[in-house]
Amino acid sequence: MRTSLACEAIDMAVRNCPPVRGTTIFHSDRGSQYTSEKFAEHLGAHGIRLSVGRTGVCWDNAWAESFNATLKNERVHRMVYPTRDKAMNDIASWIELVYNHTRLHSSLGYRTPNEVEQELLDHKKAA
Repeated sequence: MRTSLACEAIDMAVRNCPPVRGTTIFHSDRGSQYTSEKFAEHLGAHGIRLSVGRTGVCWDNAWAESFNATLKNERVHRMVYPTRDKAMNDIASWIELVYNHTRLHSSLGYRTPNEVEQELLDHKKAA
């Protein structure tokens, strides 16, 4: 994995869901791409705080590992992508239209991520 690829992913995330400067946190493992000065500066330019898990603590990224396994099992391994762009567009569509919008999660009380996010936003407005 290249630091530039991680930076491109952050740029795409920022376009799709603008971060809250100083509040949004990017949590990662201790991969060299995430602990590089270039990546830290890139996050800082977007106002994103960096959080790096402790060495040997497997629970830090359990949710990300679970998501990646689901993505691979339910979508990527069932597809043949002729180009990298087709793969990126298909995966982004699957995340937005299936995973976040229709896929029920037992850890969220059998609700979708979008339902839980909307509930949180409604709660913040009411408060």
